Amino acid sequence: MGFAGGQHSGALRRVNADRAARMEPQLILVALVLAALVGVSLGLLGGGGSILTVPALTYALGMPPREAIAASLFVVGVTSAVGMIGHARAGRVRWKMGVLFGIAGMAGAFAGGILGGFIPGAVLMILFAIMMILTAIAMIRGRKSQDPTTPGLEPKPAVARIALDGFGVGAATGLVGAGGGFLVVPALNLLGGLPMAIAVGTSLLVIAMKSFAGFGGYLFSVQLDWPIVLAFTGTAIAGSFLGVALAGRIPERALRQGFGIFVLLMGAFVLIQEVPPMLASLSLT
Repeated sequence: MGFAGGQHSGALRRVNADRAARMEPQLILVALVLAALVGVSLGLLGGGGSILTVPALTYALGMPPREAIAASLFVVGVTSAVGMIGHARAGRVRWKMGVLFGIAGMAGAFAGGILGGFIPGAVLMILFAIMMILTAIAMIRGRKSQDPTTPGLEPKPAVARIALDGFGVGAATGLVGAGGGFLVVPALNLLGGLPMAIAVGTSLLVIAMKSFAGFGGYLFSVQLDWPIVLAFTGTAIAGSFLGVALAGRIPERALRQGFGIFVLLMGAFVLIQEVPPMLASLSLT
């Protein structure tokens, strides 16, 4: 048993070493730039981390899709937890609502993470791209927001509805490593009645909780290249400080729509990369 485990660990190290040797400096630079954007997006918008993380790890750093999704959950979880600190200091985190949504999301994310371990990588990437496109359309169109001017006037959320929505968002996050903040923020804003700025801060608490839960589910089926993952995470954390500092200084509508267009293009790119090979393989069977 120990000998077999040692052989497996040795093989994994050789695979990681081969992957590192094949990496081109330009692709590493692109991945680090995207990692910084992950942090900026999380700190500024309360979401969008996995939308950039999964393609960066898959296409720039050569990770298999399932491993990239698991790594994405770790990167986004740690970066969200760090970014949340700045929002909490500014009073932009609602702890009770965030914990309620987060607990339900953790249960869904853990289940989604386990299920994702049994789904082919190409299918996961196509599901991921579809979620990117749907999210981008929602971002570009925008959502009606009724921000109360006085924090004390924030309406009380429907507990059961928040918990159910939290479970659904968590399951999507755990399954494909996406659907985090850009589903959590609207849910907290529309269902929970939180102002957008507070919904962004609270979403980071939720994202951290359910990302770690989804990551725990994936640990049963993947092993990560930790030096790469930790380097990506550190760069994302640095970007999150900038995002938190910029929060409230950039017009939200312009930023959301611009990022939505970018996400739409990336979703289309992933589909172009994944769908033709899958159709070709199906035609050969």
